[in-house]
Amino acid sequence: MDFGLSPKADELRSRMAAFMAEYVLPAEDVYDRQLAEAADPHELPSVMRELKEKARAEGLWNLFLAHGTWGAGLTNLEYAPLAELAGRSIIGPEVFNCSAPDTGNMELLALFGTPGQQDRWLRPLLAAEIRSCFAMTEPEVASSDARNIRTRITRDGDEYVVDGHKWYTSGILDPDCRLIVLMGVTDADAPAYRRQSMLLIPRDTPGITVLRDLPMFGYTDRCGHGDVLFENVRVPVSSMLGGEGDGFALAQGRLGPGRMHYAMRAVGFAERALELMCRRTLTRTAFGGPLAERGVVREWIARSRIEIEQLRLLVLKSAWLMDTRGNAAARTEVAAIKVAALEVAHRVVDRAVQAHGAAGVSDDTVLARLYAITRALRIADGPDEVHLRTVARRELAKYQEESA
Repeated sequence: MDFGLSPKADELRSRMAAFMAEYVLPAEDVYDRQLAEAADPHELPSVMRELKEKARAEGLWNLFLAHGTWGAGLTNLEYAPLAELAGRSIIGPEVFNCSAPDTGNMELLALFGTPGQQDRWLRPLLAAEIRSCFAMTEPEVASSDARNIRTRITRDGDEYVVDGHKWYTSGILDPDCRLIVLMGVTDADAPAYRRQSMLLIPRDTPGITVLRDLPMFGYTDRCGHGDVLFENVRVPVSSMLGGEGDGFALAQGRLGPGRMHYAMRAVGFAERALELMCRRTLTRTAFGGPLAERGVVREWIARSRIEIEQLRLLVLKSAWLMDTRGNAAARTEVAAIKVAALEVAHRVVDRAVQAHGAAGVSDDTVLARLYAITRALRIADGPDEVHLRTVARRELAKYQEESA
């Protein structure tokens, strides 16, 4: 295994690190202030528009997308350290047009979209002219098993009709959201993994009602997490992404790279938390000396560094496998890093919160939001238990084959 960066990726990493230090990290407080002062809590702060323009002008744009002529053409291994850098700031991924759910939706459109779908939706998403959302999770069923989905997609002549209830439809309340990528059932009698299909639905289609904006541990997301009702929503048959029955396979194709990106960014979350913990404990005095001199604090710091390094190596191995042997060959590792990444990041953030005391649970630092995000992401894109099930099943299969 060779985890060395290509000259292109190394140069991008240097430029992104400088961009983060000069523009993104100093803009975090401005972003929060503008968002707090806005009449609409989902309005894009002007500082973000400025940062996006700068990033695009610098060529630090759409770096996640490797497919065809659409993206930067980086491998997963090349993109990993860039995603880590962006993950050091909550606003970082959006600055570089590398934030969910748009990244996954752009992956889908680049891989499976028709030329017409790509012109209508992918091109403006790549230019950040519009945003999108992904409607899969449902409140009435255990959505960790996608076979449970109840939303129906019914063919009616030259149209599909959608009826169903989705929630945590992330991004739908962004004023720039124009596209809903929805997963629903087209044939309830088909084999389990051929029942679902995906539709591309314009956000302004009649029959779509956002019932409420769902918070996450009390935080209102800028792009919103919608509780959404679809009632007699009609779109042309040309809105189908892929073919009827392809929905489950498309979802797996979307979520695999997405889990990789989450893990890459989680390394950045953990690095940011460790940095804040070190700076805090070196400058705070209690019981006659700096907190950093206390044995328990030094253990927090040491364990955090060890765990981050272990996680980074597993992320890089997974990226290398995806690049050299394909996504299927890396399935065990991708499932493993989805669990490990958020567990490690959440643990390091928790230690940093403890080291900050009251400040750690306030909004004076980024730690409380990182705590909420890292905990919530242990559920998003499949809960930990689903991925642990995958790892265990694939591990046991080695020995089952021997005894067969």
